[in-house]
Amino acid sequence: MGNYQNTKKHVSPPIFNFAKMFIGQYSHNIDLKGRLAVPAKFRSDLKKAVVTKGLDSCLFLYPKKEWDVLAPKLAALSIAKLNTRAFARHMLAGAMDVEVDGQGRIVLPEYLRKFAGLKKNTVIAGLYDRLEIWDEDKWNKYKTETEKNSGEIAEALDNIGV
Repeated sequence: MGNYQNTKKHVSPPIFNFAKMFIGQYSHNIDLKGRLAVPAKFRSDLKKAVVTKGLDSCLFLYPKKEWDVLAPKLAALSIAKLNTRAFARHMLAGAMDVEVDGQGRIVLPEYLRKFAGLKKNTVIAGLYDRLEIWDEDKWNKYKTETEKNSGEIAEALDNIGV
């Protein structure tokens, strides 16, 4: 028989510190005080959480335990490289501790709402280890564009074994 080798790169799954994975898409409104309801099924995992500037004009919401694993990795990035300094600043300086209140809401600081262009209507998207908070119009535009390119994206991911 021939000598066959698997040429696909193996990607190790990250280690997560919470009981449930975050999946799904949820529509919620931000009130005048900047409060946003967290989907009920995720509240117990987000009693203590960190919200920060995300990518693609959204916010990332991490359980505190997950953030406590990610933040040291960001802080350890090389300060000698422009891109790693910029990314660490983006994620760490933009971060804020938040807690779910008695009515299941978190307060999003004004600077983060402004960064993500959040108005009233939002989408909360579950991305396994985090939630993303999007302005509804930006989410719909992003999703439409991404869905158009889903075949190309899937092909690129095949190269890493997904």
